[in-house]
Amino acid sequence: MNQIIIKNQMKTLWDPSIPVLSNLCNLTALLHDELEHLNWVGFYFVDIEQNCCFLGPFQGRLACTRIPIGQGVVGTCAARKKSMNIPDVHAFPGHIACDSASNSEFVAPVFKNDALFAVLDVDSDQFGRFGPEEESIFLEAAALISGHLSNAK
Repeated sequence: MNQIIIKNQMKTLWDPSIPVLSNLCNLTALLHDELEHLNWVGFYFVDIEQNCCFLGPFQGRLACTRIPIGQGVVGTCAARKKSMNIPDVHAFPGHIACDSASNSEFVAPVFKNDALFAVLDVDSDQFGRFGPEEESIFLEAAALISGHLSNAK
């Protein structure tokens, strides 16, 4: 994995002339294809009124379609509005096992004009899969998306 190449690809991949959904689809494909030992990469859109995170674009195995805010890793990220690196999801209180093959997980909030828009969710079949390089890539992806969403007309 070359962190610099992946980050540059993320930046050049985003096309503001097409729908956000299309860009998110390509971003998930890029991360899923370029990083090893990932079994799921995707987004959950946050609906504050329904107190739920709903499945968005992803690459990987079948996924949970809704996760309540405050529950599981994704829902906790949405509630706290902070990224989290979970080296062993089985030790996480209230973990929601959408895929029993997942052993570690990284989540990062995505904002639109300071409001929570989505959660970037990345799962691996390996314990402790996500180190500083991967964290940096995922956080930059979330920031890149947040910037584009906030600047969109």
